[in-house]
Amino acid sequence: MPTLWFRLRRGIERLFTGQSLQGRLALLTGTSVALAVLFAGTTSFFITRWSLLDQLDHELLASARAAATIIATNPRNDLEDLAGPAITDQWLAVVSAAGETVSVPNGARLFTGPQEIAVARLQTGSSARSIDVIQADGASIEYRVVSVPMTLLDNNDKPTRHAVMLGRPLTALNSTLKSLWVVIVFAGLVGVLVTTLAALWVAQAALAPVRRLSMAVRSVTQTDQLNPIRIYGRDDLGELTKSFNSMLKSLQSSREQQRQFIADAGHELRTPLTSMRTNIELLVADDKAGMLPEGARSEILDDVSAQLGEFSALVGDLVALTRDDHLQRKLEPLDLSEVVESALSRARRRGPGITFDVELDHTQCLGDAQNLERAITNLLDNAVKFSPPEGTVTVTLNSGVITIVDEGPGIAEDDLEHIFDRFYRSDRARNTPGTGLGLSIVAHTAEAHGGTVRAGNQPGSGAKFTLRVPNLTPDAEPSP
Repeated sequence: MPTLWFRLRRGIERLFTGQSLQGRLALLTGTSVALAVLFAGTTSFFITRWSLLDQLDHELLASARAAATIIATNPRNDLEDLAGPAITDQWLAVVSAAGETVSVPNGARLFTGPQEIAVARLQTGSSARSIDVIQADGASIEYRVVSVPMTLLDNNDKPTRHAVMLGRPLTALNSTLKSLWVVIVFAGLVGVLVTTLAALWVAQAALAPVRRLSMAVRSVTQTDQLNPIRIYGRDDLGELTKSFNSMLKSLQSSREQQRQFIADAGHELRTPLTSMRTNIELLVADDKAGMLPEGARSEILDDVSAQLGEFSALVGDLVALTRDDHLQRKLEPLDLSEVVESALSRARRRGPGITFDVELDHTQCLGDAQNLERAITNLLDNAVKFSPPEGTVTVTLNSGVITIVDEGPGIAEDDLEHIFDRFYRSDRARNTPGTGLGLSIVAHTAEAHGGTVRAGNQPGSGAKFTLRVPNLTPDAEPSP
C-alpha cells in the first residue's frame, strides 16, 4: 500500500511538473470535477438501479401473493390458466419444500435456488433475486424472481408446504439503466470539458495581475528601472503589488543612499590622497633637484603624516559603518556608566587641557558595549575638538540619558538638521580635522539600540548632545 501511494504521488508530481500556473489550475479543476462527476454519477446510477429494483420487487411480490391466494383456494387450476395472456412476459412456478417445481410450460427452464426452498419450508418471509433464464432458443435472459410461501392440501387433505415463484424479465429495466448510464457519461464528459475551459478562462483572468507583476519584476531585472507597478485592486494581489512597490521604493532609496555614500566617500578620500601625492611629488623632485629650502622637507613629512592619520581615520570609519550596516551584534545587559567611563579615559588622552565635569549614575541597559563606547567617544571627541584649550566639557548620565555639553561656538541653526548626515561638515568644521562620519556613526548606533540622539545648543555655553539609550528596569528580563 505505501508503494502504491508513493507511485501515485510521483505520477501526479510528474504530471504537474513543467505546467504553467494557469494550466495547473485548469488541470486541477478538471480533475476535481471529473472525480466529482464520477462519484455523483456512479452514486446516482446505483441508487436509481436499487430504487427501480425495489419498486419491481414490490410489484412482483403483490402479484405472487395474489397468485398464491388463487392457487391455494383452487389447487386444481392449471398454472398455465393462471398465467393467462395478461402475464405472458413473466412466468409462474410452484416449488415444494422438497425442491420439486411445477412451472408454466412457456418454454423456459427454471432453476430453483435455496432461497425459494427456504421460503417453502419455513412458510415465512419472501425472497427476491436476479437470475439468468435460458429460453427454448438457447438465449439467456436476466429475470427478477420473487417467492412467497403457500400451503396446499394433497389428495388426503393434508397440508403441504410450497412456495410461489414469479419472475419477470429485466430487459426494459436494464435498457433504462443503460440509457441512464450513457446520459451520465456524456453529461459528465461535457461538464468536465466545459468546466476545464471555464477554469482556463477564469485562471487567465484571475492570474492577469500576477502576470503583470511578473512582467514588472522581469522589467526591473532587465532594465534596472525601479518604477512602481500600477495597483488594479484591493484584494490580496493588490496588497502584494503594494508591498512590492514599497520594496522598490526602499530599494530605490537604498540605491540612492549607496550612490551618495560612494560619491561622498570618494570625494573625502580624494582630498587626503591628492594632498599626499602632491607632497610626495615635491619630496621626489627635491631629491633630484634639491629645490626645497631648509626645514621645508620636515614640514612636508609632518603634513604627509597628518594626512595619513586622517586617511586612516576615514577608512576606519567607513569600515565601521559598513560593518554595522551588515552585522547584527548580540545585545547584552551592561552598566552604561562603565561604558561612559571607558570613553572618558580615551577622550582625556586626546584633550589633555580640557576639564571634564562628570556626573554618572549606574544605569543598566541592553546593548553592545563596543559600539556604544565608540559612539560616546565620537561625541566626546567632537566636544574636545570645538572646546577652547582650557575649556570644560560637562558629561552627565541619568536613567539612560547621556548629556554632553562643551564650551565651543555651538551649532548653527542651519546645520542642526544635517549634523548627523554622513560626510556633512559645517562651515566652522571644514578647517578642523575629522572625517564627517563621527556623528553619523553615533546616530546609527543609537538607532540600532532603539534609542535617539539629539543635537542643540546650551544657553550660555556651546553645543549640547543628548544620547538616549533604553534602560532595563529591575523587573525586566534581557531579551535573547
